[in-house]
Amino acid sequence: MSEQSPAERFAAFRTRQGHARVESFRSTLAFDLDPFQYEACSALDDGRSVLVAAPTGAGKTAVAEFAIHLAMQDPTAKVFYTTPMKALSNQKFQEFVEDYGASEVGLLTGDSNINARARVVVMTTEVLRNMLYADSDLLRDLAYVVMDEVHYLADRFRGAVWEEVIIHLPQRVRLVSLSATVSNAEEFGDWLQTVRGETEVIVSEERPVPLDQHVLVGGKLVDLFDSSGRAATNRVNPELARMAQGGSRVERGGRGGPL
Repeated sequence: MSEQSPAERFAAFRTRQGHARVESFRSTLAFDLDPFQYEACSALDDGRSVLVAAPTGAGKTAVAEFAIHLAMQDPTAKVFYTTPMKALSNQKFQEFVEDYGASEVGLLTGDSNINARARVVVMTTEVLRNMLYADSDLLRDLAYVVMDEVHYLADRFRGAVWEEVIIHLPQRVRLVSLSATVSNAEEFGDWLQTVRGETEVIVSEERPVPLDQHVLVGGKLVDLFDSSGRAATNRVNPELARMAQGGSRVERGGRGGPL
């Protein structure tokens, strides 16, 4: 990475000066925030909702943790962290208990009801949908909702649950939508802007851990995509295509051919 110019360093300094709470959060971390994380946290600090689309393992959870950090600055504010699966809810519950203490974290799934009135409550998305329709008193003082794996909105069977939650959440609640990289992030962001108000869309395609994809053919690992050029490509490896065509010919010949 090239060194920043004096003007760029000064601009970065002015940005940091304008987001003291982001800097306070940043000082608690064992790592520095990536640009997309800093941008998302700054938007939350300014009172906007955010949609963060980034690859798995890129560090989207840091944005959710900043929402929790903001809520903890208020004596009564609460955060709901929703996930699409009970197993993921259980995992996040354990992680947050380690970070914030058992007294501050709750878990609500179809199987568990632990500390429901905690400041940070992890739950499946269906649980939050049911709470909204029941006008649950647990919604009082709710300041932030984190929707992990929000790309489930496109799921033909369960997507309506995510849509209902996004539409029916009280307008005072800031929404932190975390998604894998999707092709229509801007369109999704426009819809969120319409139903939730000011929403910042942050997209990052950088993978901190490279993803290599291979296919096992006849005991040999072959690259799935063409890696002959310098840039990443979605073109199927020609060698793999030739091997597949050769295998198809052998299979067709074997079905009707002589023994």
